[in-house]
Amino acid sequence: MAELRRFIVSPFQTNCYALISGGQCMVIDPGDRGKDIADQLLNTNVTLIAATHGHNDHVSGVAALKAATGAQFVMSKADYPWAKEHAGKADSSGQAYGDPIPEPDRLVEDGDTVQFDGIAFKVIATPGHTPGGVVYVGPGFAFVGDTLFKGSCGRTDLPNGNAQDLAKSLRKLKQVVPLDTTIFCGHGPETTMEYELQHNPYLKDQPTD
Repeated sequence: MAELRRFIVSPFQTNCYALISGGQCMVIDPGDRGKDIADQLLNTNVTLIAATHGHNDHVSGVAALKAATGAQFVMSKADYPWAKEHAGKADSSGQAYGDPIPEPDRLVEDGDTVQFDGIAFKVIATPGHTPGGVVYVGPGFAFVGDTLFKGSCGRTDLPNGNAQDLAKSLRKLKQVVPLDTTIFCGHGPETTMEYELQHNPYLKDQPTD
């Protein structure tokens, strides 16, 4: 049975997740704490690092984690070009932390599948918070980054954000993510798709096609 651990990283209290299965580990969004996370996962074999999007607080620790573990790094094709110029440098708040991101071993797009220890994650493109944000949907759970939060959604007033695109992405999630899916967000507590459809105004206000 898979085990999920959560680490709080970065100055912005970002959620980093470590999914452990069969002695292997997949890390989602290591933030700026790649070496610390590697140290806390010494008893596992970290084989995969997946980024939901390219903001500093989610990816500026990828280089350190990859160097410590040799894991493969997966990231959105649409986010990498601009993220490589910004990770490890001062962000919109003027803070610089972490390191530049390494070149991904694989660039993913909407509809791709990422495999980890027999677990298949469908990649859903969710632009809006960033141009290339993606959600990884597995069997009964999903890692959504900053696209969706409990009762809210990602902000679009940062550089490269787009409110119209995010609205379309939220509408897409309503259509393709099952109600009983547990949602692991980039910040704050976990939730479920059913709860968000009932209580989240950003989802309730999105029509279905």
